[in-house]
Amino acid sequence: MLLPDNIHPENTIYYNGAFVLETIKTSSNPNNILDLYQATKAKKEMSFSIFVLCLDWLYLLNIATTNDKGEIKLCS
Repeated sequence: MLLPDNIHPENTIYYNGAFVLETIKTSSNPNNILDLYQATKAKKEMSFSIFVLCLDWLYLLNIATTNDKGEIKLCS
């Protein structure tokens, strides 16, 4: 859920997506999904399924995208 009213905010996609976005911004090169997950998990503990939902959310907002090699980067 993006902003549920019955759980803690730190368990939302909105909150965790900020950590994923920060990790993408601070990396100088596009990352593959596993490297990006490890770097994000070092900052904030989260499951892989939550991480993927965050990436989906960032993709839908046109913030993050993938290139032909499957690397994740910010949209221009």
